[in-house]
Amino acid sequence: MLEAPVGLALFGTDMRFRWVNAALTRLGGQAGTAPSHPSTPPDPSTPSHPSGAASPDSSGWAGLLPSQAWPEPIATRAENALREVLAKGVPLAEAGYPAVTAPAAPPLSTLAAAPPDAAPPGTPDAGVPAVGDVPVSTVPVNDVPVPASTVPAPDGPGADAGQSGEETGTISGCASWFPVHDATGKVFGVGLIMLNMASPSAEAAEAAAAEIRRSEERYRSLVLGGAQVVWVASPDGAMKEDSPEWRWITGQSVEDFTGFGWLNSIHPEDRERVERDWRECVRTGKVFDDRYRIRTKGGSYRHYDVRAVPIERDGKIFEWVGASTDVTSQREAEEMRGRLTEQLSAAALRTARLQQATSMLAEALTVEQVVEVITEVGRTAIGALRSAVALLEPDGARLRVVNDDLRNAPDFAGGQLTLETPSVMTKAIATRRPVLVEDPEDLRRQFDGELEIDPDRVARSDERSWVGLPLLAAGAPLGALRFSFGRPRKITEEERVFLEALAGQCSLAVERAGLYEREHTTAETLQRSLLPDQLPSVPGLVLEAMYRPAKKMEIGGDWYDAFRLADQRLGVAVGDVMGKGLTAAAGMGRVRNALRALALTDPRPAAVLGGLDRLFSATEQDEQVTTVAYLVIDPETGEGVLGNAGHLPALLLETGCAPRFCEVEEGTPLGVPSPRKQRKFSLRPGSTAVFYSDGLVENRNRGLDKGLEELAAVAARADEDLLARPERLLEYLVERMLAGHEQDDDVTVLVMHVPAGGPP
Repeated sequence: MLEAPVGLALFGTDMRFRWVNAALTRLGGQAGTAPSHPSTPPDPSTPSHPSGAASPDSSGWAGLLPSQAWPEPIATRAENALREVLAKGVPLAEAGYPAVTAPAAPPLSTLAAAPPDAAPPGTPDAGVPAVGDVPVSTVPVNDVPVPASTVPAPDGPGADAGQSGEETGTISGCASWFPVHDATGKVFGVGLIMLNMASPSAEAAEAAAAEIRRSEERYRSLVLGGAQVVWVASPDGAMKEDSPEWRWITGQSVEDFTGFGWLNSIHPEDRERVERDWRECVRTGKVFDDRYRIRTKGGSYRHYDVRAVPIERDGKIFEWVGASTDVTSQREAEEMRGRLTEQLSAAALRTARLQQATSMLAEALTVEQVVEVITEVGRTAIGALRSAVALLEPDGARLRVVNDDLRNAPDFAGGQLTLETPSVMTKAIATRRPVLVEDPEDLRRQFDGELEIDPDRVARSDERSWVGLPLLAAGAPLGALRFSFGRPRKITEEERVFLEALAGQCSLAVERAGLYEREHTTAETLQRSLLPDQLPSVPGLVLEAMYRPAKKMEIGGDWYDAFRLADQRLGVAVGDVMGKGLTAAAGMGRVRNALRALALTDPRPAAVLGGLDRLFSATEQDEQVTTVAYLVIDPETGEGVLGNAGHLPALLLETGCAPRFCEVEEGTPLGVPSPRKQRKFSLRPGSTAVFYSDGLVENRNRGLDKGLEELAAVAARADEDLLARPERLLEYLVERMLAGHEQDDDVTVLVMHVPAGGPP
């Protein structure tokens, strides 16, 4: 290692040599010169090489500082490096030292003539005769080019062949300093390894420069061929070099661009943000990524993506290099996709809301319910402030506004709304087309000469835009639909199509609701006309009855009846014709009239029910299901007979006893052949019998059995005062049984009470 062609040394923590090989003793032209030691002078007897050069003695370097062994420039760098490695404890690499020279090698002829007992070539004691010195550039040692000032030249012809070669460039040393640790991990010195590095020759440097120029030309061609603008800024963020591409786009001069003048080309809405972000990146050294708009020399703006990176040298930023890419086309494409996506989403949402409105309108049974649906859809689907529906009266000249008061509306002059009254709705009916009013000025323009628009009326109103849509059925007007908005609004073509479709669904729903209401009114009128106006007044008995239609306005076939027979006994009947509407009401009327006729002929319940079976078989449809309970009772004694054709059992209430259901066999509904039976029935003084339909005890959330149990429990909680007053007992039972439940069926209840004191 002492004669290795690589410089090796070990320094102590006091920066003094502990060990050094011969290569470093020749560093900086000191070969053959012993360093001056503070206590040991140079030894003049140091043996010399045969060539005449002094043989470096590395043993004399121990304890010396670099400044005592090497020339001043080299020693200063070395001591600075030692201080840094000892202070930081991390390796350090430096270039620019003098080249490390290899030891002189003996000529081949001398080696060949050496006696057998001579020391091997290359050993420290081997003498090397001086044959002649031939200057060369480098000598390869261990595959590393090592410069040498002299090498032995061989004798004979061709001795110069291959020795001089071409100049490859200059050689310099590269020093690698690193801390050296002991077994405990403590730093006890600094190691040095110095290798040679070759810089290129003039021809190689020129070739490298040409390659760099070609790379720059390719890079510039790539930049110019694209949509990028390249610029260079100083460490403080100011533009320090001209950017012709930027100035060509913005029209700025060089003076306008350099410094921070480039910010003047940024869109006013982006400038503050861009300047803030740019200065923050300059302060922190982070990569600058942003997007902004640049004003072109034509006055328009284009979108650019920018990215700037810091360029560092020796750990410090000495400039910024940035590139701005024109992304206007990409941005416009993104905005177009966004608009298309928004339009498709809005169309899908409108379609979903129209389907929802159609479903909700299909369940609406009255005009008021239709208007509620339209109001909700108008608010959620198009953001309407108010919604109104006006329907033509039967006279065909007047309009009835269902759910909104138009007295303060800017498009209504007041008074009775007729087809001759100028308004958004009447104009829609007259033209059979939508009327779209964007703002109050458009309202004045469209109704110029027809309606005087009062500015004070407009100012007081919170409506600023209006839409009128005709409601048509088979081409004939039913009325109009009106939406108002709290701000000026222009209805798009897609919204207009949606509103027309909504108006069409509303027309169908209004027409259907009108037909239903007329049928309901007719059925209710028919049903009530078939029920007794009043119950007979019979000594010894108190009768109370109630009929309550379903909440959904579907008239059913529930009925009751009470009449005096020829023998002064009382006939009482409660029945239910399954079904709804006119069909059920008409069927109920036929059963009631037939029962009275049969009872006047033979009042026995078994005979009456048998006659009704024969009547049903002859006149009614097979799917018609009708149940009835029929009682014949003597008011003076409270004794009677009861027959039941599939109806619910009567509830018997007696003082001091738990409520119980009558045990008469129910039998089959009318029209289903079966032997009809009757059973004795007795109602003692102070007792009450309750006849009812299934609507009292059964609904969607409560089964029949549970309903019967609940009815008995409710009746058991009635006190003696309620039991003695049938009218109050009737209300009590109905209210308690329907509480917390939606009434989805007709309810019929008849209470028959025998006073405790007997007949008056």
